[in-house]
Amino acid sequence: MCQILDVSRSGYYAWRHRPPSTQAQVRTRRVERIRAVFTASGERYGSPKITAVLRREGERISQKTVARLMHDHRLRSRVTRKYKATTNSRHTLPVHENVLNQTFTADRPHAVWMADITYIPTEEGWLYLASLEDLYTRKIVGWAVDRRMTQDLVLRALDRAVRHSRPPAGVLHHSDRGSQYAATAYQERLKQYGMTASMSRKGNGYDNAMIESWHSLLKKELIYLTKFRTRAEAEVAIFAYIEIFYNRQRVHSALDYQTPAEAEAAYQA
Repeated sequence: MCQILDVSRSGYYAWRHRPPSTQAQVRTRRVERIRAVFTASGERYGSPKITAVLRREGERISQKTVARLMHDHRLRSRVTRKYKATTNSRHTLPVHENVLNQTFTADRPHAVWMADITYIPTEEGWLYLASLEDLYTRKIVGWAVDRRMTQDLVLRALDRAVRHSRPPAGVLHHSDRGSQYAATAYQERLKQYGMTASMSRKGNGYDNAMIESWHSLLKKELIYLTKFRTRAEAEVAIFAYIEIFYNRQRVHSALDYQTPAEAEAAYQA
């Protein structure tokens, strides 16, 4: 090797035993930390979020540097195809006005909750997930799964959200016009909890974009990357993603790279 590269044997051995430079040590340390953050995120974080995490730890590093180091070490965020959501709005049940009107901002937790249903494939068949997201903290405050897309599914998600969050009266509850949300039992439950109902306009997916975006994220970061044998297996994975990773560990760019739990705690403080 020394002959081919025209390097002296003594020079080669001197290079091998020379301590790494300060710059090389910094690079090695950064790569190790980047890899640790990347792995802890389930290989979901790209360079922007990893950069934010490192900066919160006191590391002075640019996103460009993180992106280059990730590229050099083949650390690539897992991305997949998008999905198409469906809503059964062909019913004769009464619907509410679009009170939210795409105002996707809130000044406090539990001012606005967004609700939606999505589907998850398993080898046993479809599993349906109903979720409620708090617009201020981006936290998933309630969710439920079932093999059927019924009003009982959305009622369980709503009851769970109220039981865990205990919101004050006056929450604006926004959903699509699906029959599950327009059902009399669900609307009566909203009144019982002191919530105001708001519904998307017919055929306008942008009116419920925030929660649909979250379901898309769930699919990209979990569902499409995993083959579930049973519905029970999928439910366990969804629990871990929502309750352990998303709500408590996953930083959110819209929250200045805080987690939903941190955003909620910061408001309370």
